[in-house]
Amino acid sequence: MKSFSNLIEDALPDIKELFPWDLEEKLKKNPGITLLDIREPYEFEVMHIRNSINVPRGVLESACDWGYEETVPDIACCREREVVIICRSGNRSVLAAQTMQFMGYNNVTSLKTGLAGWNDYELPLVDSEDRVTDIEEGDAFFEPKVRPEQMPPK
Repeated sequence: MKSFSNLIEDALPDIKELFPWDLEEKLKKNPGITLLDIREPYEFEVMHIRNSINVPRGVLESACDWGYEETVPDIACCREREVVIICRSGNRSVLAAQTMQFMGYNNVTSLKTGLAGWNDYELPLVDSEDRVTDIEEGDAFFEPKVRPEQMPPK
């Protein structure tokens, strides 16, 4: 049996990652990079990188392919374009990058440290109404909130 951490460790050698400051530089040179935020819609609405597309991890495969209710044409058509996959901490994006590579995407990268790292580096995030959010608001939002019942038994 593998844990979530094991799955990520297994996928890491097969994918590319970049840090928030590297993505910031890439976006200055090429603002047309596809930013794919795979968090849940409620997470995306609170804060995200401007111009990113929200496709929850749970429907990623069908969103990336043609002929499904979940198909997102802006994602399904970019198997040759650069796609940076974003999540909260950089874990779900690793698995999504691996999955998209399996599906024939040739230039996908995971944002290492995710939006938590983006916020730590004090890069701008916007809410659902395109208003820039406060760094402190981001700190509070991205702080882990694991409840006692979510911890392993002793």
